[in-house]
Amino acid sequence: MAKAEVKTAVVADGLRYKSKAPGSPFRASASFSGATMSCFMCGKHRVRSQLRTRQVLGKSQTVCAPSCKALDESLE
Repeated sequence: MAKAEVKTAVVADGLRYKSKAPGSPFRASASFSGATMSCFMCGKHRVRSQLRTRQVLGKSQTVCAPSCKALDESLE
């Protein structure tokens, strides 16, 4: 199986970047409630309404609610 050829471009300062689709994978939001945060356990970015705060290793961390596995199954 051959790898797909990666197109690159050299910018004015000499750095070489791989081409990628324009834009950000995170949607822009004007309100704080629509912003995304990453889950401490699985690392996936979720909307804040899908996260909750839980004590992990003595600190409050944001994790998926009710759990990472349950949230993945409900979104599929």
